Amino acid sequence: MSDLAATLSTERLRLTLAVRDWLVGEARDVADPNVIIEGLSLKLRDAGVPIDRAVSAVEFRHAERAANARIWEFGRPAREHIYGHDRGSEATGRRPIAEAHRLNQWIISWLPDLPDDTYDDVPELKAAGYTQQIAVPVALPNGMRNGFTFATRAPNGFSDEDIAVLRSIVPTLAALQEILALRRVMREVMRMYVGNEPHLRILSGDVRRGEVLRIRAAILFADMRDFTGLAASLSEEAATALVNDYYDCIVPPIDERGGEVLKFLGDGILAIFRAGEDADSEACLRAFAAARAGLLRVADHNAKRNLGFGVGIALHFGHAAFGNVGSGARLDYTVIGPDVNLAARIADLCGELDEGLLLSDAFQSRLSEQELRRLGSFPLKGVTAAQAVFAPVGP
Repeated sequence: MSDLAATLSTERLRLTLAVRDWLVGEARDVADPNVIIEGLSLKLRDAGVPIDRAVSAVEFRHAERAANARIWEFGRPAREHIYGHDRGSEATGRRPIAEAHRLNQWIISWLPDLPDDTYDDVPELKAAGYTQQIAVPVALPNGMRNGFTFATRAPNGFSDEDIAVLRSIVPTLAALQEILALRRVMREVMRMYVGNEPHLRILSGDVRRGEVLRIRAAILFADMRDFTGLAASLSEEAATALVNDYYDCIVPPIDERGGEVLKFLGDGILAIFRAGEDADSEACLRAFAAARAGLLRVADHNAKRNLGFGVGIALHFGHAAFGNVGSGARLDYTVIGPDVNLAARIADLCGELDEGLLLSDAFQSRLSEQELRRLGSFPLKGVTAAQAVFAPVGP
């Protein structure tokens, strides 16, 4: 602080400290990171730093997205750019933040003298009239490599005082980025592994064993037929790819119709469509549509690929306990109960009856507008009475 005080005027020092106070105070409660980077940049301009462009780069822990960049340019609202895991040249390290991490130091570049092929963004910045760019690495304890860049169009670039201001606020800014990034990682990783509502309930404090809700729901249980036989002739990588193809057929239709995929059980899928008050038929219609759409995707997949697979889907309506089960500190968030078991047993019948979709009596009774075939009553393992089973008319 003494070095900063010796460098800056009293007023500029006051404005710089106000930026730091804002980062540890008000900015922590701002929900939109775009608002944070725009607010920071404008406050730095008020403190005399001629920032015309600021970028915040954050790695993700996400199944489909590798990282994002939030880009603010003076006179325009901040915007977000998402990078996938397959990013081509964007993943080669020809970025100033990557170089800053490699050297473990700030990279301050005078753009007019910098060869265009130094970094991927140099030609774009030069064409837009930027004169200088500063890249700042931020390394998080969990291994994420994040960072910031600041660029200016000022003819003389950033002054020594400007850089002193940035060096003063960056530790606080990095701490805020860490808080926001780890908060996002926690939300997204939990959502990926336990589902949307379970992750919200867990983060809100629903973490004790035995804390369950009694719910009414349409229950969907899907199973790939003869996966063991198919996988026997495949490498581990090819078997994994086949299972993922199967998931890609069945899961999106469930998500699109408001279902909740709770479990991937090897080659099995457990999902529910919860029923609100007096909405049994609506939940069953959504589950029925999702199952039919999933089977259509399977048929399309098999028509285009050399290695196809069969799928059996069971639909049942009933009650379940929804919440935490497990032992000690290792818990699972799932649904359990006789109706869940019944759905799994009906799925076992799909192969025996050579049907892709089977419905329980409790489920079909809520589909009065659908044409269904009664296949008969069948004994099921672990179920006391034989169960009537139905299938759609047509594909």
